[in-house]
Amino acid sequence: MARDSPYEDDDHENLIHQNKDKSASFRIEELQSPIRRRFSKGHYLFAAIVTVISLVATIYLFFSSKICDTTSDRIKESQLRALYLLNKQRSSLFDLWNHTFGTSNNITAVRFDQIKASLLDQITLNRHIKDTLLSTENGTVSVPIVNGSEICRKIDPKSSKRRTIEWKPDPNKFLFAICLSGQMSNHLICLEKHMFFAAVLNRVLVIPGSKFDYQYNLVLDIDHINECIGRKTVISFEIFMELKKNHARIDKFICYFSIPLPCYTDEDHLKKLKSLGISMGKVETAWKSEDIENPSPKTVKDVEGKFGTKEDVIAIGDVFFANVEKDWVLQPRGPIAHKCKILIEPSKLILLTAQRFIQTFLGSGFVALHFRRHGFLKFCNAKKPSCFYPIPQAADCIRQMVEKANTSVIYLSTDAAESETSLLQSMLVMNGKTIPLVKRPPRDSAEKWDSLLYRHGLDGDDQVEAMLDKTICAMASVFIGAPGSTFTEDILRLRKGWETASSCDEYLCHGEEPNFIAGDE
Repeated sequence: MARDSPYEDDDHENLIHQNKDKSASFRIEELQSPIRRRFSKGHYLFAAIVTVISLVATIYLFFSSKICDTTSDRIKESQLRALYLLNKQRSSLFDLWNHTFGTSNNITAVRFDQIKASLLDQITLNRHIKDTLLSTENGTVSVPIVNGSEICRKIDPKSSKRRTIEWKPDPNKFLFAICLSGQMSNHLICLEKHMFFAAVLNRVLVIPGSKFDYQYNLVLDIDHINECIGRKTVISFEIFMELKKNHARIDKFICYFSIPLPCYTDEDHLKKLKSLGISMGKVETAWKSEDIENPSPKTVKDVEGKFGTKEDVIAIGDVFFANVEKDWVLQPRGPIAHKCKILIEPSKLILLTAQRFIQTFLGSGFVALHFRRHGFLKFCNAKKPSCFYPIPQAADCIRQMVEKANTSVIYLSTDAAESETSLLQSMLVMNGKTIPLVKRPPRDSAEKWDSLLYRHGLDGDDQVEAMLDKTICAMASVFIGAPGSTFTEDILRLRKGWETASSCDEYLCHGEEPNFIAGDE
């Protein structure tokens, strides 16, 4: 349902002439002549919107002056604060005007969306001005904003322009994936890069088993990958061992990185592989000076040159930090040709459970927030500026996003302590109403939304819980991520693949659309 106009509350107030206060209004008459010559109907509409905003601000100032004649010093201080905000708003509107119309007579659809977003910011500031002017000991008066769905539009994935590679493996040639750095999110990114390597090298990808790595079949739909490509491209470690009659050999074990440690493996990992019935030769390195701290850009030709071989079974690791054909690999829907929206997606049990949770607790329109805290302070403080924000600052950023998205509930994915989330919840108040933070509750037999996981013995599994969190976040109307987190990166990959990504998606307190990043888990 459409929201009321942000100006409706002021329709019945008495307007004053513009020359009463030139400092708080536009001098439109000075602009009319060139505007008529240069601008289209869309530009007139923009000019009208800007004028109305400025006039409303003037009304607020006039109205406050009447109050200040008979009220306390508190109201006078509010008026001074409002004068500052009015000047700030006026400057922002003029900057928007000059930036928009100074260089071109045409406005693209993307530019018009940016104009609407900027105007929304000014409308929000206008609301704060009125709250300041009308503030009393008894509370404040607020102005409704425009419908957030007009600002937070879905992003066109432009899948028709994808650059893809066909994955047609030789059924007798295998690539054994080595992914050991970080936690599950890092491993999934590593696995996706291994798929690209396997496609380039025309090999079947062998996904490691739980005795050496994570148990991927609990969280991923492996059959989905093969169905999307239309042939057998990925097999589990167990099937691989059956094919090799439990006596597999890795003919060539090649490390992508040599610094700080080849392949991110040590003697314990190698012993685990051997204990599974796998023999191997000497571990080699593809490049003697390739460092995970500063990975050099590589091409498909580099991959073919270093890893191309006639051996039946090769292992490559760890490629999480590898910088190979970055623009190609990080496309929405990935670099490999397939008929689905996305290749690597959660298992069907996790997908269904996420949908049931949303239906039970959130509804169709909600903001998802990945609020990374535990172990993130040191990581973020090493960056300039830091990406670790105090709770009050984080709460302010979240309120602004909720207001822009026009939603009433937030799904919270976090590892923060209860003391932090409780403080955050207490500070998320807008227009006198609390914005609820919803987390997944502990297992309760009276609730049915998670019954599928319970019946299959998956409830309580850390990796399943993490993937369920990601899936819920990926289905949100708007997503706020943690900068530097690969957990966030995996959510963005799902959102872009599923075409749920929004123009309002952003990193917390960064005010920008997230891009793929390689950082901490």
